[in-house]
Amino acid sequence: MELPQIRMQSQMARISMMTQPAKQEIRQPKADLFIQQPHAELSMRTIPSKLTIDQTQAWADMNLKSAPQSIEEFAQLGMQGAQEGTARRATQGTELMKIENNNNPIVSQAVQNAYRPQRPLGIQFIPSVFSVKINYQPSEVEIDIKPNKPIIETQVNKPELNYTPGSVDVSLDQYAELDIDFINLFPTDKQ
Repeated sequence: MELPQIRMQSQMARISMMTQPAKQEIRQPKADLFIQQPHAELSMRTIPSKLTIDQTQAWADMNLKSAPQSIEEFAQLGMQGAQEGTARRATQGTELMKIENNNNPIVSQAVQNAYRPQRPLGIQFIPSVFSVKINYQPSEVEIDIKPNKPIIETQVNKPELNYTPGSVDVSLDQYAELDIDFINLFPTDKQ
């Protein structure tokens, strides 16, 4: 015996989608930059150094003197010698006036006048130490600097944008179907 049947056959609908992605292009041009640097202003003022050397005393120590200096020195030595001679003669005259005091001034004066006094021994530096006078004034430098700030100019360039929108195409490739068949609904006699 055959039983009645329902046969169903279905076919799903099929959708096709075609997409085209969106495109975005961004280009950023570099900014235009102008820099100008003015030179700094520099001014310098120098007072030169000064060196003075005085050798007058050193030349005098070596007996290399100028004529006026030699004349003055010899005049002083002459005056000093005259004063010493006058003092010696006055002293010796006073001693001779007092000869009655049982002194022997003639012998002592003869010995005193016969010999020159001895010079003292010693080391003498010619020219004498520190006889050269040195005076030094260092130079002075005044520096004046005026810095100039840089001049900076910028021009900003806007970005360039290109946009292509995307698209989606949706279509129905295949429709949905449903087939229903009835089998063995009506029995047939087969004998």
